[in-house]
Amino acid sequence: MTKEELEQDPLIQSVERVQGVYEQNKNAIIGGAIALILIIAGGIGYYYYSQSQEQQAQQLMGPAETFFLQSNFQSALTGSDEDFTVGFEQIINNYGGTNAGNLARYYAAVCEYNLGNTEAALSYMESYEVPVGILGVGPLSFKGVLYTDLGQHEQAAQTYLEAAEWDENDSTTPYNYLEAANAFYDAGNTAQAREYAQLILDEYPNSNQVPEAERLIGILAAAAK
Repeated sequence: MTKEELEQDPLIQSVERVQGVYEQNKNAIIGGAIALILIIAGGIGYYYYSQSQEQQAQQLMGPAETFFLQSNFQSALTGSDEDFTVGFEQIINNYGGTNAGNLARYYAAVCEYNLGNTEAALSYMESYEVPVGILGVGPLSFKGVLYTDLGQHEQAAQTYLEAAEWDENDSTTPYNYLEAANAFYDAGNTAQAREYAQLILDEYPNSNQVPEAERLIGILAAAAK
């Protein structure tokens, strides 16, 4: 093949064009490659950092959970200088982005509630990430209790509805529907109180909540006369 034929070869011309583009944009291409490498390295580094943080938080949770199970809510919340342990507060402050840190928020809320600090308990629950499935029902119901104790009955009713429908089953769903109905009643929303009490009778006729639902419907009927 002659020199002239080589110069006219499409593959050679494509390579030359690529080389030309590279030469014109060399700095940008190199900079982009370096940035990509840094992003990948940063992602790997963050993964191992997160794993390390999670392990540390899990280790610190043990003593706090022990105090919690002993109903020593103050030590569970703030730690014990005598035992050289940290509490849920410190775990949240230092490891709040971990799964253990998230669970510590729920524990801290229960501790605050038992210590008589309902608003502080609600503050923790509002930042708590509720788990999917049946494990999320209890925390949502507890949040409904907090709203009720603070006199926020409409918000309590909506939270109980969320708990009822978070994981629908024959046990927790009618229970939370009844709590929602009672909360609506306390909020003066008699229409929705009747709706969810009747829903229990229609869809969960074998549940333990049926007598209370019937009683509420009777109260609403008498009040309407």
